[in-house]
Amino acid sequence: MSATFSRVAALAAGSLLTLAVAQAQDPVVVASKIDTEGSVLGQLILQRLEAGGIRVEDRLQLGATSIVREALLAGEIDLYPEYTGNGAFFFDMADSDVWHDAEAAFETVRERDAENGLAWLAPASANNTWAMSVRGDLAREHDLASLEDLADYLAEGGEFKFAASAEFVESPQALPAFQEAYGFELSDDQLLVLSGGNTASTMRAAAQQTSGVNAAMTYGTDGGLNALDLVVLEDTLGVQPVYQPAPVVRREVLETYPEIETLLEPIFAELDLATLQRLNGDVAVNGRDPRDVAADFLADLPE
Repeated sequence: MSATFSRVAALAAGSLLTLAVAQAQDPVVVASKIDTEGSVLGQLILQRLEAGGIRVEDRLQLGATSIVREALLAGEIDLYPEYTGNGAFFFDMADSDVWHDAEAAFETVRERDAENGLAWLAPASANNTWAMSVRGDLAREHDLASLEDLADYLAEGGEFKFAASAEFVESPQALPAFQEAYGFELSDDQLLVLSGGNTASTMRAAAQQTSGVNAAMTYGTDGGLNALDLVVLEDTLGVQPVYQPAPVVRREVLETYPEIETLLEPIFAELDLATLQRLNGDVAVNGRDPRDVAADFLADLPE
């Protein structure tokens, strides 16, 4: 019985070893959101891991926040770039002041998501917070520099039509939060809701005055603001939380490939506001392929 048991144990151990090897060889499924910055950050992650000897599967620009988040929690994808401020609605903490402090926001999402089997890696310093921007000619003509100025302009019956994604219009942390804080409310006639979450589309609509649009949903790191003569209205009341991009990975995948953390940390350390605006601008304004933009950045990354 002892010899038989030993043979069975050896076979079982061999099967487990084979399974472990097979699992270790599974590609890391890298995804991103559907917007311009998602494509840039996703390509940076994808190419960096591949260069580091990790097999990857490309699921970039998978969808809006809810779709990508749910896919990660379900184990359908392994890694994607997320924003710290989104923890406000991931964890039903929209009323917490923690999201207005960069360090506290990161520590909160890191600790909360550890319970979900997820690991947040070191974030970029860039803050890609949601913003409302207007055409430069409108801003100059009516002295619009802040959202308080916009509220006064709207109260006086000023002409206004705003292009945004459905997520921005519906998310409690976005347009509804701005409206509540600054005391204005946009009617359906004042909104042009575009599919997806790509600010390149909303900015283009404002620049080209599509359907009378003269304002757009943008992000703090959008690269096309200056080129398209769009003015970000200052959020003087600090409505928006801090949105620092960071890689989020399933813990079991990180345990299989611990080098993911050291591979990605130098990339995100270099992504300050100006750098991320430039990379986004190369795609949104100059029309470059995100693959090429990411490849050039990685080639110039300090050793």
